[in-house]
Amino acid sequence: MMNKSKFVLWLCSCLFLLSCGELPYSSPDGELRLACEAGDGESPSFKVYKVIKGDTLEVMHLPMTGVWMENGIGRNLHLNGVACGFNRSETYTMQTGKRKNIHCEFNEYTYTFKDSLNHELRMVFRLYNDGVAFRYEIPQLDNALIQDELTTYRIPEGQKRWVQSYDPSYERFYPESVTGESENKHWAYPALFQVSDEVWMLISEAGIEKYHSASSLKNEGNVTDYKVALGENKKPFSGDWYSPWRVAIIGSLADVVESTLITDVSPESRLNDNCPEWIQPGAVSWIYWAYNHGSNDYQIVKKYIDMAVELSLPYVLIDAEWDEMGNGGTIEDALAYARECGVKPLIWYNSSTGWIKEWGAPGPHERLNDPVKREKEFAWLNEMGVVGVKIDFFAGDLQETMEYYIDLMECAVKHKLLVNFHGATIPRGWQRTYPNLMTIEAVYGAEWYNNAPILTPRAAAHNATLPFTRNVIGPMDYTPCAFSDSQHPHITTHAHELALTVLYESGLQHLADRPESFLAQPKEVKEFLGNLPTVWDETRFLSGYPGESAVMARRSGNTWYVAGINKATAQNYNILAMGMFLCSRFVSTFLMRYVNARLLLASFGVGAMACTLGAISIVGIAGLYCLVGISTFMSLMFPTIYGIALEKVETRDTSLGAAFLVMAIVGGAVMPPLQGLLIDMGVICGHPAVNVSFVLPLVCFLFVTLYGFRSYRRK
Repeated sequence: MMNKSKFVLWLCSCLFLLSCGELPYSSPDGELRLACEAGDGESPSFKVYKVIKGDTLEVMHLPMTGVWMENGIGRNLHLNGVACGFNRSETYTMQTGKRKNIHCEFNEYTYTFKDSLNHELRMVFRLYNDGVAFRYEIPQLDNALIQDELTTYRIPEGQKRWVQSYDPSYERFYPESVTGESENKHWAYPALFQVSDEVWMLISEAGIEKYHSASSLKNEGNVTDYKVALGENKKPFSGDWYSPWRVAIIGSLADVVESTLITDVSPESRLNDNCPEWIQPGAVSWIYWAYNHGSNDYQIVKKYIDMAVELSLPYVLIDAEWDEMGNGGTIEDALAYARECGVKPLIWYNSSTGWIKEWGAPGPHERLNDPVKREKEFAWLNEMGVVGVKIDFFAGDLQETMEYYIDLMECAVKHKLLVNFHGATIPRGWQRTYPNLMTIEAVYGAEWYNNAPILTPRAAAHNATLPFTRNVIGPMDYTPCAFSDSQHPHITTHAHELALTVLYESGLQHLADRPESFLAQPKEVKEFLGNLPTVWDETRFLSGYPGESAVMARRSGNTWYVAGINKATAQNYNILAMGMFLCSRFVSTFLMRYVNARLLLASFGVGAMACTLGAISIVGIAGLYCLVGISTFMSLMFPTIYGIALEKVETRDTSLGAAFLVMAIVGGAVMPPLQGLLIDMGVICGHPAVNVSFVLPLVCFLFVTLYGFRSYRRK
């Protein structure tokens, strides 16, 4: 009797599996399809296909899947059944992001496996029209510790990719490559791949809970195989365990950029009210970029509060070192002044988990780690009228760090505080679960103009990559819109910088530049910044390619904002200037056959002065062309000055004279810092300091011109 029952059960299972096999394992629109290649005793393998114009293209291959626990659970899996085709849909509202009201639909398939211990492991796949998400589920664990995850993405060599080298703060570039071969074997999310001319795939994760560590990717064993690498997790788990969602956004470039898949799979809001009045995204005046320093100077902090008033910005951020504030006031005085001005203050904290002992990261320290201290500190912020916190310097993607993030967000909800994480992990859907999470850094942003010269030549291309990579998965605190220079200059245009405020999505959009620079801008620019939305009803990708250009349209209410940038503009102007310099050198050499060299030098000096005056007095593209034009007149100056100066020098003194002339290049080491000091002033006599700074080369060209005329007259 028992054998007969087993036979009937086996027969029913076979019929069930066969019936599932007849159904398309597909997305609601039928264009994404899933296939399982499960072998007895082996790691299950899966493939995802995309139907394009009737043709089927393999877009994702998972040669290995599964999770191993230290107690042996998860090994030697055997397929036990498939639950097929549960069609589901969701509608939810976001406080930040690409779209305020979101509707998503998916088909869910659950593969059930049994391991060698007869313990059950489930793989749940959700197929959306714009991608695939899957996670592991293991019921009834008893004090089990996760050992490893086997999930591996196979990416063929030759396929274009934009993947960031792993760094705990996620502050690296996304270089274009066609290979996994690299000195670095450790990669961060999100990872973007161009599968074909029409199909793209972006890989990340979502749904991190307190008992999870975050993950990354490694291809140490095989350059084509990117394996999920878990962060450290020392916390055993009991009960029904779920992994984070492994997410692959798949489709056109527009599908990737516009996708909300990261929040679609994340837990719904844990606030009683999903849209409380105290959660108000907005623009922020921000101190750090201009001074490469925190908020220890009361008078400077007041300037940024005044700037927020002048530009009608709702928020001011009081950054690091506010616990050391001096020069006429304390943090209490600064907060009182903000309240008097009608500006809502945000305040910075060190998480006190990472990068403190190594290089002495700024404070305040040790105020949020302990739950009792944290409650006391947040209660004090409520008393002082502070509406949000920026918390910085986190210790990587460890499980205990993930737990700390969530503890901070939960405590902030209790005290009605907005949250901005810096020096932190990437967004993994928390912005849906905790709507008070406004933004996260995790990007090589504008603050790096303070730290190193590397961003200056790469900014335009880097900025045109971020809409396709980092910003796809959630809000990004890039701190955009710099018109003047910081410690290291930027060569992007004002229009490029202004476009970033719309192109980059962030619930709190921190404006990078100094008050003097913003207040010197035309009325239209100031009004634009004062009315800048930071939450959108709709987002549309219009055109672009990673690292080349990006054009997007975002709607707030009935108003559409369209922004576009490209990498080529600044570099093209530089190339144009160098080309004009080279051509002018040949032309001027030819002219010397007919025109006295001294007179030609003086004439070119006058031309350089005219162009410099144009760069000083003209704002906009015409001023830029004047700046480029200077190169035309500089081409003959140094060799001509050199020749004229040595013309009548005795032979025995030629070497000495030449040596002194060559020493003139020291001006190249002196003049740029002097010009930089002028630029740092922001505004000079009501004019942008960056323009006025060209008075210094104007004086130099004046001397060259006088030298040319005087030497011509003396001859």
